[in-house]
Amino acid sequence: MTDVHGAELAVTVIGPDRTGIVADVAEALARLGANLTDSTMTRLRGHFAMTLICTAPASATEVEAALLPLSADGQLLVTVRDVGPDEPPHNGGLPYLLSVHGADRLGIVAAVTRVVADAGGNVTDLSTRLVGPLYLLVAEVDLPEGVPGELTKRLAHVADELGVEVNLRPAGADVL
Repeated sequence: MTDVHGAELAVTVIGPDRTGIVADVAEALARLGANLTDSTMTRLRGHFAMTLICTAPASATEVEAALLPLSADGQLLVTVRDVGPDEPPHNGGLPYLLSVHGADRLGIVAAVTRVVADAGGNVTDLSTRLVGPLYLLVAEVDLPEGVPGELTKRLAHVADELGVEVNLRPAGADVL
């Protein structure tokens, strides 16, 4: 969808990490006049993963063509698709930070996020790390008013079952 501000596009880039990927993508988008509005980029065990939203005066097809040289060697997978304007949170929730840490075991993410979802919570950001035998999950979640007290109890029960520690607290000004 293109309007006076341009098309809102989602761009993903995935592949083996190398120096300069972020600069290459940002420069190609800047040459098209695309404005990056939201982005997340990370390195996962030697692989690079980026997702960004931009507003561009070009179509998704034109942006994908401009990024095509980045994937010419077959190492990077680049996709571009149209997205709509930002939608308000579905649950009108309040932001909270959820952290989980403990010995690694199968099902931590599944169990914890299921409890959040069943309480009407929406996971808006999630990162995990495995460092030796220690597993760490950090998530930003939006929770409906009145839910955090009961959710804390449910999370404590799941934490006991999993043998991990869970902490849920209101997000401070340090979280955008």
